[in-house]
Amino acid sequence: MGLFNFSQDVAIDLGTANTLVFIKGKGIVVREPSVIAKNMETGEIEAVGNDAKHMIGRTPGSISVIRPMKEGVIADFETTALMLKYYLKKAMRKRSRFAGKPNVMVCVPSGITMVEERAVIDAAKQAGAKDAFPIAEPFAAAVGAGLPVWEPTGSMIVDIGGGTTEVAVISLGGIVTSRSIPVAGNNMDQAIIYHIRKTYNLMIGESSAESLKLTIGSAQNTDENESVEVRGRDLLTGLPETISIKANELTDALKETIDAIIDAVKVTLEKTPPELSADIMNRGIVLSGGGSLLKNIDRVISDETKIPVFVTEDPLDSVANGTGKSLDYIQHFRSQPNVSSHLTLE
Repeated sequence: MGLFNFSQDVAIDLGTANTLVFIKGKGIVVREPSVIAKNMETGEIEAVGNDAKHMIGRTPGSISVIRPMKEGVIADFETTALMLKYYLKKAMRKRSRFAGKPNVMVCVPSGITMVEERAVIDAAKQAGAKDAFPIAEPFAAAVGAGLPVWEPTGSMIVDIGGGTTEVAVISLGGIVTSRSIPVAGNNMDQAIIYHIRKTYNLMIGESSAESLKLTIGSAQNTDENESVEVRGRDLLTGLPETISIKANELTDALKETIDAIIDAVKVTLEKTPPELSADIMNRGIVLSGGGSLLKNIDRVISDETKIPVFVTEDPLDSVANGTGKSLDYIQHFRSQPNVSSHLTLE
Protein backbone atom coordinates (compact mmCIF):
# COMPACT_ATOMS: atom_id res chain seq x y z
CA MET A 1 0.00 0.00 0.00
CA GLY A 2 1.31 3.45 -0.90
CA LEU A 3 1.77 6.42 1.36
CA PHE A 4 -1.73 7.68 0.53
CA ASN A 5 -4.87 5.71 -0.25
CA PHE A 6 -7.05 7.93 -2.43
CA SER A 7 -9.64 5.30 -3.30
CA GLN A 8 -12.15 6.69 -0.84
CA ASP A 9 -11.51 10.38 -1.44
CA VAL A 10 -14.41 12.43 -2.79
CA ALA A 11 -14.75 15.00 -5.56
CA ILE A 12 -17.60 17.53 -5.59
CA ASP A 13 -18.93 19.66 -8.42
CA LEU A 14 -20.63 22.31 -6.29
CA GLY A 15 -22.62 24.10 -8.96
CA THR A 16 -25.16 26.90 -8.94
CA ALA A 17 -27.80 24.62 -10.48
CA ASN A 18 -26.70 21.10 -9.50
CA THR A 19 -24.32 19.35 -7.13
CA LEU A 20 -22.57 16.14 -8.20
CA VAL A 21 -20.48 13.90 -5.93
CA PHE A 22 -17.82 11.58 -7.35
CA ILE A 23 -16.11 8.76 -5.44
CA LYS A 24 -12.84 7.38 -6.76
CA GLY A 25 -13.42 3.96 -8.24
CA LYS A 26 -17.22 4.34 -8.25
CA GLY A 27 -17.83 7.42 -10.38
CA ILE A 28 -20.71 9.86 -9.83
CA VAL A 29 -22.85 8.61 -6.94
CA VAL A 30 -24.93 11.73 -6.21
CA ARG A 31 -26.52 14.06 -8.76
CA GLU A 32 -29.10 16.50 -7.35
CA PRO A 33 -30.11 20.17 -7.66
CA SER A 34 -28.36 22.72 -5.44
CA VAL A 35 -31.63 23.56 -3.72
CA ILE A 36 -32.80 23.34 -0.12
CA ALA A 37 -36.26 23.96 1.40
CA LYS A 38 -36.28 25.51 4.86
CA ASN A 39 -39.08 26.18 7.33
CA MET A 40 -38.54 29.84 8.20
CA GLU A 41 -40.61 29.58 11.38
CA THR A 42 -38.85 26.59 12.96
CA GLY A 43 -35.53 26.77 11.12
CA GLU A 44 -35.81 23.09 10.19
CA ILE A 45 -34.77 21.72 6.78
CA GLU A 46 -37.84 20.38 5.00
CA ALA A 47 -36.19 18.97 1.88
CA VAL A 48 -32.92 18.92 -0.08
CA GLY A 49 -32.12 18.38 -3.75
CA ASN A 50 -34.79 16.93 -6.03
CA ASP A 51 -37.45 17.01 -3.32
CA ALA A 52 -36.75 20.69 -2.67
CA LYS A 53 -36.71 21.57 -6.38
CA HIS A 54 -40.17 20.08 -6.82
CA MET A 55 -41.37 22.55 -4.17
CA ILE A 56 -40.30 25.66 -6.13
CA GLY A 57 -43.37 27.86 -6.65
CA ARG A 58 -45.56 25.48 -4.64
CA THR A 59 -44.71 26.25 -1.00
CA PRO A 60 -46.75 28.02 1.70
CA GLY A 61 -45.42 31.25 3.15
CA SER A 62 -43.66 29.50 6.03
CA ILE A 63 -41.38 27.46 3.75
CA SER A 64 -38.68 29.07 1.66
CA VAL A 65 -36.91 27.27 -1.19
CA ILE A 66 -33.30 28.49 -1.26
CA ARG A 67 -30.52 28.23 -3.84
CA PRO A 68 -27.50 28.74 -1.55
CA MET A 69 -25.09 29.00 -4.50
CA LYS A 70 -25.21 32.14 -6.64
CA GLU A 71 -23.04 32.72 -9.71
CA GLY A 72 -20.83 29.80 -8.73
CA VAL A 73 -20.02 31.02 -5.21
CA ILE A 74 -21.59 30.62 -1.79
CA ALA A 75 -24.35 33.15 -1.17
CA ASP A 76 -25.62 31.48 2.03
CA PHE A 77 -22.81 29.78 3.96
CA GLU A 78 -24.88 28.01 6.60
CA THR A 79 -27.35 26.59 4.10
CA THR A 80 -24.55 25.51 1.73
CA ALA A 81 -22.82 23.65 4.58
CA LEU A 82 -26.08 21.88 5.45
CA MET A 83 -26.63 20.94 1.81
CA LEU A 84 -23.05 19.66 1.45
CA LYS A 85 -23.41 17.65 4.66
CA TYR A 86 -26.55 16.00 3.27
CA TYR A 87 -24.89 15.09 -0.04
CA LEU A 88 -21.66 13.90 1.57
CA LYS A 89 -23.62 11.72 3.98
CA LYS A 90 -25.57 10.29 1.03
CA ALA A 91 -22.32 9.60 -0.84
CA MET A 92 -20.68 7.98 2.23
CA ARG A 93 -23.11 5.09 1.97
CA LYS A 94 -21.33 4.15 -1.25
CA ARG A 95 -17.88 4.11 0.39
CA SER A 96 -16.17 1.32 2.29
CA ARG A 97 -17.43 1.05 5.86
CA PHE A 98 -13.78 0.98 6.98
CA ALA A 99 -12.99 4.37 5.43
CA GLY A 100 -12.67 7.37 7.72
CA LYS A 101 -13.35 11.00 6.96
CA PRO A 102 -12.66 11.68 3.28
CA ASN A 103 -10.42 14.26 1.72
CA VAL A 104 -12.59 16.33 -0.60
CA MET A 105 -11.65 18.07 -3.84
CA VAL A 106 -14.20 20.68 -4.80
CA CYS A 107 -14.34 22.78 -7.97
CA VAL A 108 -14.53 26.58 -7.80
CA PRO A 109 -14.88 29.28 -10.50
CA SER A 110 -11.60 30.52 -11.95
CA GLY A 111 -12.45 34.11 -11.02
CA ILE A 112 -13.13 33.33 -7.35
CA THR A 113 -11.54 35.47 -4.62
CA MET A 114 -9.45 33.99 -1.80
CA VAL A 115 -12.25 34.79 0.65
CA GLU A 116 -14.84 32.98 -1.50
CA GLU A 117 -12.45 30.04 -1.98
CA ARG A 118 -11.93 29.81 1.78
CA ALA A 119 -15.71 29.78 2.28
CA VAL A 120 -16.00 26.73 -0.01
CA ILE A 121 -13.19 24.93 1.85
CA ASP A 122 -14.71 25.75 5.25
CA ALA A 123 -18.17 24.60 4.11
CA ALA A 124 -16.73 21.26 2.95
CA LYS A 125 -14.90 20.77 6.27
CA GLN A 126 -18.00 21.71 8.25
CA ALA A 127 -19.91 19.15 6.20
CA GLY A 128 -17.56 16.37 7.32
CA ALA A 129 -14.46 16.49 5.12
CA LYS A 130 -11.09 15.70 6.70
CA ASP A 131 -9.51 18.28 4.42
CA ALA A 132 -10.67 20.14 1.31
CA PHE A 133 -8.79 21.21 -1.80
CA PRO A 134 -10.08 23.58 -4.51
CA ILE A 135 -9.67 23.03 -8.24
CA ALA A 136 -10.56 25.59 -10.91
CA GLU A 137 -13.80 24.68 -12.65
CA PRO A 138 -12.58 25.14 -16.25
CA PHE A 139 -9.51 22.99 -15.53
CA ALA A 140 -11.75 20.24 -14.14
CA ALA A 141 -14.06 20.56 -17.16
CA ALA A 142 -11.08 20.21 -19.52
CA VAL A 143 -9.86 17.09 -17.71
CA GLY A 144 -13.38 15.63 -17.82
CA ALA A 145 -13.67 16.43 -21.52
CA GLY A 146 -10.52 14.43 -22.20
CA LEU A 147 -8.42 17.38 -23.36
CA PRO A 148 -4.59 16.96 -23.27
CA VAL A 149 -4.20 19.38 -20.34
CA TRP A 150 -0.75 18.04 -19.35
CA GLU A 151 0.80 18.41 -22.80
CA PRO A 152 2.64 21.51 -24.13
CA THR A 153 -0.26 22.37 -26.42
CA GLY A 154 -3.11 24.83 -26.10
CA SER A 155 -6.59 23.56 -25.24
CA MET A 156 -9.59 25.87 -24.92
CA ILE A 157 -12.62 24.98 -22.81
CA VAL A 158 -15.86 26.94 -22.44
CA ASP A 159 -17.90 25.61 -19.51
CA ILE A 160 -21.43 27.08 -19.53
CA GLY A 161 -22.94 26.17 -16.17
CA GLY A 162 -25.98 27.40 -14.30
CA GLY A 163 -24.56 30.56 -12.73
CA THR A 164 -21.25 31.19 -14.50
CA THR A 165 -19.54 30.68 -17.82
CA GLU A 166 -15.88 29.73 -17.46
CA VAL A 167 -13.57 30.21 -20.43
CA ALA A 168 -9.96 29.06 -20.18
CA VAL A 169 -6.90 28.21 -22.25
CA ILE A 170 -4.92 25.39 -20.68
CA SER A 171 -1.39 24.10 -21.35
CA LEU A 172 1.14 22.04 -19.37
CA GLY A 173 -1.20 21.38 -16.48
CA GLY A 174 -2.15 24.98 -15.81
CA ILE A 175 -4.50 27.76 -16.85
CA VAL A 176 -2.69 30.20 -19.13
CA THR A 177 -5.53 32.70 -19.41
CA SER A 178 -9.15 32.60 -18.32
CA ARG A 179 -12.33 34.59 -17.92
CA SER A 180 -15.28 33.95 -15.63
CA ILE A 181 -18.58 35.78 -16.15
CA PRO A 182 -21.81 35.57 -14.11
CA VAL A 183 -23.84 34.81 -17.24
CA ALA A 184 -24.96 31.26 -18.01
CA GLY A 185 -27.94 28.88 -18.10
CA ASN A 186 -29.93 30.61 -15.36
CA ASN A 187 -29.69 33.89 -17.26
CA MET A 188 -31.15 32.16 -20.31
CA ASP A 189 -34.12 31.02 -18.21
CA GLN A 190 -34.63 34.52 -16.82
CA ALA A 191 -34.43 36.02 -20.33
CA ILE A 192 -37.23 33.68 -21.46
CA ILE A 193 -39.36 34.58 -18.42
CA TYR A 194 -38.84 38.30 -19.07
CA HIS A 195 -39.67 37.99 -22.80
CA ILE A 196 -42.94 36.14 -22.15
CA ARG A 197 -43.95 38.55 -19.38
CA LYS A 198 -43.17 41.61 -21.51
CA THR A 199 -44.69 40.30 -24.76
CA TYR A 200 -47.71 38.35 -23.51
CA ASN A 201 -48.31 39.67 -19.96
CA LEU A 202 -47.90 36.07 -18.83
CA MET A 203 -45.90 35.00 -15.79
CA ILE A 204 -44.24 31.58 -16.02
CA GLY A 205 -41.99 29.79 -13.55
CA GLU A 206 -38.31 28.80 -13.76
CA SER A 207 -39.14 25.18 -14.52
CA SER A 208 -41.35 26.16 -17.46
CA ALA A 209 -38.67 28.49 -18.81
CA GLU A 210 -36.01 25.79 -18.57
CA SER A 211 -38.30 23.32 -20.32
CA LEU A 212 -38.89 25.80 -23.17
CA LYS A 213 -35.15 26.38 -23.49
CA LEU A 214 -34.40 22.66 -23.76
CA THR A 215 -37.36 21.91 -26.04
CA ILE A 216 -37.26 24.62 -28.70
CA GLY A 217 -34.54 27.04 -27.57
CA SER A 218 -31.80 27.81 -30.10
CA ALA A 219 -28.85 30.19 -30.32
CA GLN A 220 -29.77 31.03 -33.92
CA ASN A 221 -32.99 31.18 -35.91
CA THR A 222 -34.09 27.98 -37.59
CA ASP A 223 -36.21 27.36 -40.70
CA GLU A 224 -38.51 25.01 -38.77
CA ASN A 225 -39.43 27.70 -36.20
CA GLU A 226 -41.45 25.12 -34.28
CA SER A 227 -43.82 26.17 -31.52
CA VAL A 228 -44.98 24.78 -28.18
CA GLU A 229 -47.69 25.71 -25.72
CA VAL A 230 -46.80 27.15 -22.34
CA ARG A 231 -49.04 27.73 -19.33
CA GLY A 232 -48.78 30.56 -16.86
CA ARG A 233 -50.68 33.27 -15.01
CA ASP A 234 -52.13 36.19 -16.94
CA LEU A 235 -50.85 39.36 -15.23
CA LEU A 236 -53.94 41.35 -16.29
CA THR A 237 -56.68 38.97 -15.18
CA GLY A 238 -54.75 36.90 -12.64
CA LEU A 239 -56.19 33.76 -14.23
CA PRO A 240 -54.35 30.74 -15.72
CA GLU A 241 -53.62 31.14 -19.43
CA THR A 242 -52.08 29.06 -22.22
CA ILE A 243 -50.21 30.59 -25.14
CA SER A 244 -48.14 29.32 -28.08
CA ILE A 245 -44.44 30.28 -28.28
CA LYS A 246 -42.29 30.01 -31.42
CA ALA A 247 -38.64 28.95 -31.35
CA ASN A 248 -37.34 32.08 -33.08
CA GLU A 249 -38.92 34.24 -30.38
CA LEU A 250 -36.72 32.50 -27.83
CA THR A 251 -33.66 33.01 -30.04
CA ASP A 252 -34.25 36.76 -29.92
CA ALA A 253 -34.79 36.62 -26.16
CA LEU A 254 -31.55 34.69 -25.63
CA LYS A 255 -29.40 36.91 -27.87
CA GLU A 256 -28.05 39.16 -25.10
CA THR A 257 -26.95 36.19 -23.00
CA ILE A 258 -25.35 34.41 -25.98
CA ASP A 259 -23.53 37.61 -26.98
CA ALA A 260 -22.06 37.93 -23.47
CA ILE A 261 -20.71 34.37 -23.67
CA ILE A 262 -19.24 35.02 -27.14
CA ASP A 263 -17.57 38.21 -25.87
CA ALA A 264 -15.96 36.23 -23.01
CA VAL A 265 -14.59 33.73 -25.54
CA LYS A 266 -13.21 36.52 -27.75
CA VAL A 267 -11.56 38.35 -24.82
CA THR A 268 -9.87 35.12 -23.73
CA LEU A 269 -8.65 34.45 -27.27
CA GLU A 270 -7.24 37.99 -27.47
CA LYS A 271 -5.15 37.33 -24.35
CA THR A 272 -3.87 33.96 -25.56
CA PRO A 273 -0.18 33.70 -26.62
CA PRO A 274 0.23 33.26 -30.42
CA GLU A 275 1.66 29.73 -30.18
CA LEU A 276 -1.32 28.52 -28.17
CA SER A 277 -3.74 30.39 -30.45
CA ALA A 278 -2.39 28.36 -33.36
CA ASP A 279 -3.03 25.14 -31.39
CA ILE A 280 -6.61 26.22 -30.69
CA MET A 281 -7.18 27.05 -34.36
CA ASN A 282 -6.12 23.51 -35.21
CA ARG A 283 -7.81 21.65 -32.37
CA GLY A 284 -10.91 23.80 -31.93
CA ILE A 285 -12.85 25.02 -28.89
CA VAL A 286 -14.62 22.53 -26.62
CA LEU A 287 -17.95 23.34 -24.90
CA SER A 288 -19.13 21.71 -21.68
CA GLY A 289 -21.77 22.33 -19.02
CA GLY A 290 -25.56 22.28 -19.26
CA GLY A 291 -25.65 25.52 -21.26
CA SER A 292 -23.76 23.85 -24.10
CA LEU A 293 -26.89 21.74 -24.73
CA LEU A 294 -28.65 24.80 -26.17
CA LYS A 295 -29.20 24.07 -29.87
CA ASN A 296 -26.74 25.68 -32.30
CA ILE A 297 -24.68 27.44 -29.64
CA ASP A 298 -21.59 25.68 -31.03
CA ARG A 299 -22.36 27.00 -34.52
CA VAL A 300 -22.84 30.57 -33.33
CA ILE A 301 -19.55 30.61 -31.41
CA SER A 302 -17.78 29.03 -34.37
CA ASP A 303 -19.22 31.63 -36.78
CA GLU A 304 -18.11 34.49 -34.52
CA THR A 305 -14.58 33.19 -33.82
CA LYS A 306 -13.88 31.40 -37.13
CA ILE A 307 -12.66 28.43 -35.07
CA PRO A 308 -14.20 24.92 -35.02
CA VAL A 309 -16.34 24.35 -31.92
CA PHE A 310 -17.35 20.99 -30.44
CA VAL A 311 -19.62 19.97 -27.57
CA THR A 312 -17.97 17.40 -25.30
CA GLU A 313 -19.49 13.94 -25.19
CA ASP A 314 -20.86 14.23 -21.64
CA PRO A 315 -21.30 17.98 -21.00
CA LEU A 316 -23.36 17.74 -17.81
CA ASP A 317 -20.80 15.53 -16.07
CA SER A 318 -17.50 16.85 -17.43
CA VAL A 319 -16.67 19.01 -14.38
CA ALA A 320 -17.54 16.26 -11.87
CA ASN A 321 -15.64 13.61 -13.84
CA GLY A 322 -12.65 15.92 -14.25
CA THR A 323 -12.60 16.75 -10.54
CA GLY A 324 -12.80 13.03 -9.82
CA LYS A 325 -9.90 12.22 -12.13
CA SER A 326 -7.87 15.00 -10.49
CA LEU A 327 -8.06 13.10 -7.19
CA ASP A 328 -5.05 11.18 -8.55
CA TYR A 329 -3.02 14.38 -8.09
CA ILE A 330 -4.41 15.44 -4.74
CA GLN A 331 -0.89 15.26 -3.22
CA HIS A 332 0.04 18.35 -5.25
CA PHE A 333 -2.73 20.25 -3.48
CA ARG A 334 -1.35 19.07 -0.13
CA SER A 335 1.83 21.00 -0.76
CA GLN A 336 0.03 23.92 -2.39
CA PRO A 337 -3.37 24.05 -0.63
CA ASN A 338 -4.34 27.46 -2.02
CA VAL A 339 -3.63 26.64 -5.66
CA SER A 340 -6.88 26.18 -7.51
CA SER A 341 -5.85 26.78 -11.09
CA HIS A 342 -2.49 25.07 -11.52
CA LEU A 343 -1.29 21.53 -11.07
CA THR A 344 2.31 20.52 -11.68
CA LEU A 345 3.42 17.02 -12.51
CA GLU A 346 6.70 15.86 -10.99
